Amino acid sequence: MQESSRKKLPNQSHRFYEQPPQEPGSCYWPPMNHGGGLYSDDVFEQNHLPSEAFKQYCNLESSSGTSGYPPQNSSSTASFTSNGSPSSHQECHSYSLDPYYSPDNNCGSPVSRSCLTDDAADDLRHKIRELETAMLGPDTDGFDIYSVANPVDPVLPVQAGWKDVAEIMSRKDLKEMLCACARAIGENNMLTGEWLVSELRGMVSVSGEPIQRLGAYLLEALIARTASSGNSICKALRCKEPIGTEMLSYMHILYEICPYFKFGYLSANGAIAEAIKGENRVHIIDFQIAQGNQWITLMQALANRPGGPPKVTITGIDDSASAFARGGGLEIVGKRLSLLAESLMVPFEFRGIAGSADEIQREDLKVQPGEAIAVSFTLVLHHMPDESVGSQNHRDRILRLVKSLSPKVVTVVEHESNNNTAPFYSRFLQTLKYYTAIFESIDVTLPRDHKERINVEQHCLARDIVNIVACEGAERVERHELLGKWRSRFLMAGFKPHPLSPFVNATIEALLKNYSDKYTLEERDGALYLGWLNQNLVTSSAWI
Repeated sequence: MQESSRKKLPNQSHRFYEQPPQEPGSCYWPPMNHGGGLYSDDVFEQNHLPSEAFKQYCNLESSSGTSGYPPQNSSSTASFTSNGSPSSHQECHSYSLDPYYSPDNNCGSPVSRSCLTDDAADDLRHKIRELETAMLGPDTDGFDIYSVANPVDPVLPVQAGWKDVAEIMSRKDLKEMLCACARAIGENNMLTGEWLVSELRGMVSVSGEPIQRLGAYLLEALIARTASSGNSICKALRCKEPIGTEMLSYMHILYEICPYFKFGYLSANGAIAEAIKGENRVHIIDFQIAQGNQWITLMQALANRPGGPPKVTITGIDDSASAFARGGGLEIVGKRLSLLAESLMVPFEFRGIAGSADEIQREDLKVQPGEAIAVSFTLVLHHMPDESVGSQNHRDRILRLVKSLSPKVVTVVEHESNNNTAPFYSRFLQTLKYYTAIFESIDVTLPRDHKERINVEQHCLARDIVNIVACEGAERVERHELLGKWRSRFLMAGFKPHPLSPFVNATIEALLKNYSDKYTLEERDGALYLGWLNQNLVTSSAWI
C-alpha cells in the first residue's frame, strides 16, 4: 500500500493535469512500457471480456488466476545475517538494540552510558550472571515453569526473570518468541528484548516457511522501533520499478498471484456500473488512482452499453509515493486512459490532482451540474489521519465532503484489520495474525525459489509491516480499521449502506475459482468479505 504524502497541495494551477476531452474516434491500442504498473500492460491489450453475470449492466472482466505460478514447497536457503538483514539483496538495514535506550528521550537517541550509577552497573552484571545461570546451569530448584495457553499471545510476568524468558526460548515457538520480544520492547525491557532478538535472528528467513518470512520483517520492524528508524526503513522499502522493460513489476506479480486487488476492483466497478446505468454524463472521482487500471474494464463495459457510451470524466488523485512507483506523474495515467477511451470510442476527459488525498477541497474536484458522480475509495481511506493523529480529522472531513457532492454511489475497499488506535502490543498481535494469512496465501501460489518472490514481499508488504510496528504519530500512515468502524463513520457523515448486487457476488465467486479453495467469500450486511481460511482480509462495500 502506498504511503500518503503529508505535504500541502501546491497551487491549483500547478497541480492539475488535464487531458483534453476526447471525441469518439478509432485507433489501435499502442504497445506500452511495462515498468511500474500495478498490472502489466497486457491488460490493456486484452479483448473486451464479457461476463454473463453483468450483461444487464455492463461487461466486466475477471482476469485469469494463477496458472503462471504453480505451488511449490522449496527448501529454505537464505537467512538473516548476524546484523539482522536478509542475506539476499535488500535495502533494509538492521539496528542493534540498545539496553540504554529510553522512550522518554524524545530525540530517540540512546541515553548516555555515563548516567549509569555503580549500583546500576552492579545490577546489570548480576542480571548477566543470572542469565548465564538460567542458560547454562541446570539448577531448577524453585523454578516456576512458565506456560502459555495461547502461544501467539504470551504474557510475560510483570517482573520477567531470565528463567521465564529462557523457558519461552526453549520451546522454539517462533510466534511465541516474536510476541515475547514485542512485549518486552513495548515495556522498555530492552535487555530481554535484545536477548530475544539475538535468538530470533537464527529462526527467521526471507525464503523459509510463511511464518519465518513474516518473522524476518516483524523482527526488522521491532529492531527499527527501538532505534527510532521505522520511517527511514519504510522509505527504503518503497516499491521500485524493475530493471528492463521485459520484467513485470512487483505489484503486478502480487496482483496476479493473489485475488485481493481484483476482488476490490471488480466489486467496486460492479457497484458503479449499476449506479450509473442510463446516465449520459459520468464523473468518477478516484482518491488513489495509482496506475488507473481499475477503470479499464469499466470503460470497456461502458463502450458496449446499448445506446452508446456516456461522456466519462475521471478525476484521479495521487501522491508522490505512487508517482515513484509509476515512474512519472499523472500525465502518464491520463495518456493511457485517453488512448484507451479513443480506441473504444468513449468520449473521455481526465483530470489529475497530484497531492495527498486528505488535503482535497471541494473546489479541487470541479464537479459540474448534471454529472452522475461516483466516488472510489480503494485501499486509501486508512491512509487519512483522524483525530487520534492530530487536531484535524481528515478521515471524517473527506467523507462529509464527498456526501456534499450527492454521489450516485461511493465504493469502499479496505483491509479488515484493526490497528489505527490500538496500543503497540495489541497492534503487533493483530499484524502478526493478519499478515500470517497473507504470507500463507502467497506460499500456495508463488514458489519459494521464485526469483521475484523476495522482492514482492519486501517491496510490497514489508514496508507496511514496518510502518505499522515501528512508526508512531504522523509517520504511521498504515492505520486500518474494521468495516464496523467504517460503517459508523459513513453513517455519521449521512450515508446509507447500498448492498452489492448478486451480479457482483457472482463475478467475485467466478474470480476465486481461479485461486486456492482456502480463500473464503462471505456476504454480510450488504458487504463482501474476502478471507483466507478463518481470517478476513479485505472488505468491499458501497454507500449512497
